Amino acid sequence: MTRFALRVVAAVRRVPPGRVATYGDIARLAGRPRASRAVGNLMAACADPSVPCHRIVSAGGLMGGYGGNESLKRALLRTEGLVIVGSRIRRFSAVRWPGRGAVS
Repeated sequence: MTRFALRVVAAVRRVPPGRVATYGDIARLAGRPRASRAVGNLMAACADPSVPCHRIVSAGGLMGGYGGNESLKRALLRTEGLVIVGSRIRRFSAVRWPGRGAVS
């Protein structure tokens, strides 16, 4: 894995259960604030079950993909107490993880 990918994975592992962060939030924490698309690609390709990729969503609270299995992402987020209406996370601003501080 590249250093950026390692920082992305470290940032994603910090997102607590019941909270979400955007691809852009994770890119910022990993030190590349304009690399949200790269974060999305890393999340889509991540096969490590210890990385809670399901907690990473699109801007504005849209669920985004999950390696093509959106229903699994929806189920995992609901298990953590989040409410999804259509493809949006309800009360997005309240459940969005602030993720302060960069990952080294």
